[in-house]
Amino acid sequence: MKNAILNALLVFSLLSITIPQQQPEWISLFDGKSLTGWKVGDNATTFRVDSGMIIVHGNTAHLFYVGDVMAHNFKNFEFKADVMTHKGTNSGIYIHTAYQESSWPSVGYEIQVNNSHTDWIRTGSLYGFQNIKEVYMKDNEWFTMHITVIGKKITVKLNDKTVLDYTEPENLQRNPEDEHRRLSSGTFALQGHDPNSLTYYKNIMVKPLL
Repeated sequence: MKNAILNALLVFSLLSITIPQQQPEWISLFDGKSLTGWKVGDNATTFRVDSGMIIVHGNTAHLFYVGDVMAHNFKNFEFKADVMTHKGTNSGIYIHTAYQESSWPSVGYEIQVNNSHTDWIRTGSLYGFQNIKEVYMKDNEWFTMHITVIGKKITVKLNDKTVLDYTEPENLQRNPEDEHRRLSSGTFALQGHDPNSLTYYKNIMVKPLL
């Protein structure tokens, strides 16, 4: 009996070693043809789809992912999107946010998209919390923004270059208007900042992490 138990344990150990652990996979959040799975409140015409990309151009508005992946509630994840800015563009990608009909999202953090707008806070910044003044990307060229959130840590890469590494303090003192800007869980949103800003997004993907 003792030998049988030892043999069973040995077989289990071998199986644990030889069977590869399933790795998380990238999941597309945008079909390249429509805004299915996404929702915008006021100024919905700011967002349209053409040539496999989301074109953001118009009055202030925010496009929220409300689709089926993870019931649009992400905690730990990797997020990637290909982005193109134009002269004077200001936009952003919100994380751990929630749908709202109008105004600037009050929940979650904004990762800035801005290479030449008059606002000096540039692409890759965690807006208002860890701001970047360096310009790493160029207008009129596609670049990849890669955002990783694990626990209390946010990492942002631009074309595989790490530009932001932020760990949320345990007792961060926030302004009253920033009370809900914290890491918890939530969805993603794309920002339409103003009528003079033109931004393209495509290949929008997420990799949920445990």
